[in-house]
Amino acid sequence: MQTPICDFVRAYAAKSPARLHMPGHKGAGPLGFEALDITEIDGADNLYAPSGIIAKSEENASALFGARTFYSAEGSSLAIRAMLRLALAEQQPTVHGARPTVLAGRNAHRAFLSAAALLDFDVKWLHLKSGDVYHSCAATAEDVEAALARTDNCRAVYLTSPDYLGHMPDIAAIAQVCHRRGAMLLVDNAHGAYLKFLSPSRHPMDLGADMCCDSAHKTLPALTGAAYLHLRADSPVDSSRVREALALFGSSSPSWLILQSLDACNPLLEALPARLAGFIAKLEALRAKLTRHGYAFIGDEPMKLTISAKPFGWTGDAMAARLMEESIFCEFHDPDFLALMLTPWNAPADLERLKSALLLLPQRPPLTQATPGYHAPRRALSIREATFAPRETLPVEQCAGRILAASAVSCPPCVPIVVCGEVIDKSAIERMRYYGIGACQVVRTI
Repeated sequence: MQTPICDFVRAYAAKSPARLHMPGHKGAGPLGFEALDITEIDGADNLYAPSGIIAKSEENASALFGARTFYSAEGSSLAIRAMLRLALAEQQPTVHGARPTVLAGRNAHRAFLSAAALLDFDVKWLHLKSGDVYHSCAATAEDVEAALARTDNCRAVYLTSPDYLGHMPDIAAIAQVCHRRGAMLLVDNAHGAYLKFLSPSRHPMDLGADMCCDSAHKTLPALTGAAYLHLRADSPVDSSRVREALALFGSSSPSWLILQSLDACNPLLEALPARLAGFIAKLEALRAKLTRHGYAFIGDEPMKLTISAKPFGWTGDAMAARLMEESIFCEFHDPDFLALMLTPWNAPADLERLKSALLLLPQRPPLTQATPGYHAPRRALSIREATFAPRETLPVEQCAGRILAASAVSCPPCVPIVVCGEVIDKSAIERMRYYGIGACQVVRTI
């Protein structure tokens, strides 16, 4: 498989050109890769109206994923906003004059909330169940069916799969429900680009999703910010509408380093199925050894090791700190969990170091502190109203009864504990304290 973007940029750099165009470093600088950092010069292409090298590279990616695949140089966040714009524009209203509604898993990424604020759609949540933590939402096809039956003017169902802890709902069954009910299924598959290359595929587009996003940089050998928006091959949505939606939210100066990274990935993905199979076998052997040693794992995503830390006598935060002393850095940790993301591009020595460090960690009596329970907060304002309202920052202890104006959760996991527009109650304060949140931005009262 060819790499037309990379080939063009390398040929251009080899000419030692006079760069009388952006960017300002002119191909030289302290980082060493500036010669490959260009802009939309003559002979290149335009990401949002491609007809040359970007178009060809996206065709290559589309062939690999079996969908209509579009590049994002601004991560899955851009793709999330674009696919929601498309779902709202393409679906016809079922109730005259009603605001469009999206049914969403409560563990939606903050980019979903920014899309709701900008596009001004209503959100009905698939709420957490007993035992769920805020970054997971164990929605079933039956849950979606029941929620759609009581939700008017629902244009789309939006789910996160895999989530930050590695849980994956039954996308195939949920897709059948959505299509029977006339709703599009959108999937935030940011953590699961590699799922296409399993045998059989577990990628949302092969399980019936109408659209999904993948963050190539999370599980494939791509630069940070590299992502895809996938559209079902037989979708009636025109490609030009997809590019319009991406351009609506995206920068007019996308990174050509990221575009080259996506282009260079394509030949590597052709050989990924065999490489994945061998690597996942090694991960399963490691998981089994650690389980025999006393570790408890959750989730069913193959390339993520998520340890439930408290049964081993540690918090996830303390476990991460101990690993960091050995220069082993995890993806995510909180009081309950330690999430480790691995790919076939991890060196064999990485797995050995991880195994040795975890086997040397002393097991302690299980920690019994309970994770604060969840209940659905009361909504006082729409997401848009709260997002654009005047705000002030207060210590979390002083926020009881106030309306949240902005998410108080960092990235990772970038999943809100309370959603903007909801009233902060004592239960929410307890949860925020538990997860180390000391202050909130709330709607300023007049």
